[in-house]
Amino acid sequence: MNFLAHLHLAHLAESSLLGNLLADFVRGNPYEQWPTPVADGILMHRRLDAMTDSLPEVQEARPLFRPETRRVAPITLDVVWDHFLARHWATIHPEISLAAFSRFAEQRVVPQMAGTPESFQALNAVMWRERWFEHYADPARMARVLSGMAQRRPRLAALRDSYQDFIDHYDQLETLFFRFYPRLMALANEGKL
Repeated sequence: MNFLAHLHLAHLAESSLLGNLLADFVRGNPYEQWPTPVADGILMHRRLDAMTDSLPEVQEARPLFRPETRRVAPITLDVVWDHFLARHWATIHPEISLAAFSRFAEQRVVPQMAGTPESFQALNAVMWRERWFEHYADPARMARVLSGMAQRRPRLAALRDSYQDFIDHYDQLETLFFRFYPRLMALANEGKL
């Protein structure tokens, strides 16, 4: 899962949006440095990442990537799942538009960012200003996202090429998304994530 899915599932689970968004920027025991609701959200994010990586649908998706991009498939898939969530948002969460949800999340996260890592603050400054989530629905935007990630982390240069795997197996990946994401939503609604 990437940013949008983490925020969506956190919202359904009534978990801290800040904690769920911040998790990749925090190491160690979050209770030592964050208030309990934020730390709970960080741990939810970590559980969700572990759960998603082990899902049979995600395991089925990885071989769709070529040998030269398979190493970065888990990262690409996280971005791909956000694409499908954004693309089908009106069906998945019809109660609120994606643009309205994005504004809602921004209003919850931004006022709490004091004391968060500078890299997290920099990411947020760009993410909300450029309205990332609303653009995720466009498959071509995923090329830009993956290229940007590859540029920031040269060891992951294969991310740029993994866009082709996404396009080549678009329908299969979309089917896999719809096989597992409703289960995650149900778990979130039941407070079991």
